[in-house]
Amino acid sequence: MESRNFQMDTEWNMIHYPDKPSGFGILIIGDDRHFVDEKSSFWTQNEGKAALLAQLKQSGYTVFYSNLYGKNWGSRQAVEMARSLYTHVVRNEIINEKIHIVAEGMGALVAQKLMDDMGHLIRSSTLINPILSLQSHLDQEKEHKFFYKKLMKELESSYQANRSHVLNEAIFQQEEVMTEVNMPVKIIHILSSGRAYKQSKMLKEMSVKWQDEEMPISISYMLPEKKRNLAKQIIHFIKNNEQEL
Repeated sequence: MESRNFQMDTEWNMIHYPDKPSGFGILIIGDDRHFVDEKSSFWTQNEGKAALLAQLKQSGYTVFYSNLYGKNWGSRQAVEMARSLYTHVVRNEIINEKIHIVAEGMGALVAQKLMDDMGHLIRSSTLINPILSLQSHLDQEKEHKFFYKKLMKELESSYQANRSHVLNEAIFQQEEVMTEVNMPVKIIHILSSGRAYKQSKMLKEMSVKWQDEEMPISISYMLPEKKRNLAKQIIHFIKNNEQEL
């Protein structure tokens, strides 16, 4: 069996099995285009993601992920679903209980909360073009009225609250950006657009603080034409963090 789709609560989930399991698992937390349904997922339909998934499986990793209520923007509901998926997979599959996380874009908001809530069960985290601060992301989107309006609707839906509550309460629950990190974190920033360059400025500012506080966070920048090396970078990083079971 190469993969299986299964439902928990209202959400579809998918798990991919390697031919030669290494005993380690990877939880993927996708960006705003991510989805899982009863038959497939964004990671099987998108050419680039499918290639990355294939290389992770070839390296022996059991890979799993959830629909996480769609465009969740780091909602507590999505975090709880991710925790439930972790528990289900560890109980039912033969993998080490300490997993790796690979999160992209919006998925980094959920990843950060998991790192806070269950850090002792996370072996490493790889964040690809991460949105680390919802407030900063909102401020950036204000320059693009259409996208800002769309984002606000998504936030109201994911947080099940009106605009005022989202802005005054939900957003500010997000704002401790990796202040205490107890596992190795690698941020891979692909400089693919104007927005990505603006985010890179924020990352550079934060990296100074992380370096001063000697946190185990590293950042690498990648040009779009080098994206074919993404899987190699991720696999090299996570394998370096498997020395201790």
